[in-house]
Amino acid sequence: MKRTLLVINPASGGGKGKKIGARTAELLHNRNLKFHQILEDSAAATKDSINTELNKGDIELVILVGGDGAVHLTIQKLALSKIPLVVIPAGTGNDFVRAQKLPLNSPDEILNYSFSRPAEAVDLGIAGGEYFADVLSTGFDSIVNERANRITLIRGRMKYNVAIALELPIFKPRVYRFTVDGEPLESKAMLIAVANGSSYGGGMQVCPEASITDGLFDVMILAPVSKIEFLKVFPKVFSGKHISHPAVTIRRCREISIEADAIAYSDGERVGPLPITAKVVPKALLTWHRNL
Repeated sequence: MKRTLLVINPASGGGKGKKIGARTAELLHNRNLKFHQILEDSAAATKDSINTELNKGDIELVILVGGDGAVHLTIQKLALSKIPLVVIPAGTGNDFVRAQKLPLNSPDEILNYSFSRPAEAVDLGIAGGEYFADVLSTGFDSIVNERANRITLIRGRMKYNVAIALELPIFKPRVYRFTVDGEPLESKAMLIAVANGSSYGGGMQVCPEASITDGLFDVMILAPVSKIEFLKVFPKVFSGKHISHPAVTIRRCREISIEADAIAYSDGERVGPLPITAKVVPKALLTWHRNL
């Protein structure tokens, strides 16, 4: 008999995952759905438990309660498989669910929507041997991530605001060398975002026209601007209006290689130092989405 796997990250959203996970389990019980629950205290233990259950060969659906970090972990096993993924958002970012155009505050609605129609395939990116669902980035935001990860006395979004305040005064743009679908380029830049989905960082619409179903990355390159100008432009990323700024360039491609003395992150997870090559993997993940 086929089973459903319910994976819960209890630490997502500062503990919100545990509450939403319990609600999701209740909804599945109400549907008389046979499922196995994974509720671990660490990413490593969660990964091991997912591997164990998938290796049994009887899982037909994975329901994940968590944020984009949990999505990143889970898609490493589900990419290019025939097992669909339902994501119940419970993190601080939830950008993959934004890309799916699904509600952020209603596990009931997401389950009703998912169980009422067949899953459809969406694209993923792959870089450094790992899949990513949303955005691979390098430049100022990656440096901020590095700093924020070293801050232990502050939690949540505030530590990223502190990291921005600490890094911006000393930040210097880097020279990046690119190969974009075979075309070599070079540019000085403050930030580069290789987007499968349109947003990262909890709704920052870095590439507002990006789609998880078009087989292409949208690549945003921010050329050097003054620190004051950066502070003026940065808030516009939440609406996507930053793309009209003359320092912003958007390109579309299927594959991009980037070289520089810099660090890359994908889905908020550290990838490591450049160089790196990112490729679109079309129709790599079965899931649900709306109006794409």
